[in-house]
Amino acid sequence: MLYLIIALFALAAALGIINLKHWMSAAKPPRKFVYLHGAFAATALVLLIVHALSSEGAAVRTSLIFFIIAALAGFYLFARDLKNKIGPGSLAMVHGLVAVIGFVLLLFVAF
Repeated sequence: MLYLIIALFALAAALGIINLKHWMSAAKPPRKFVYLHGAFAATALVLLIVHALSSEGAAVRTSLIFFIIAALAGFYLFARDLKNKIGPGSLAMVHGLVAVIGFVLLLFVAF
């Protein structure tokens, strides 16, 4: 299950990079990329929660904490997007950076 979680987060990251590129150029990202990014990330997060509950590793739980923080920032950015407002680019960068830290920790657990 850990490899599936990693694959889903990797897909979410690729879509997130596309979204960030649009955000930084003050353009709205394509809706399908926004929704797919959120769907892949949310699915991976739920699976990671299930995995963390059945795992004894502290690194998995630490990774989960980083992903939850990234998700909260993502929810805020998405809420602003729904109001037709572009979220702050700095928050989008922090959102991505925190998610990357969680992803790297998850890779250390898997490999």
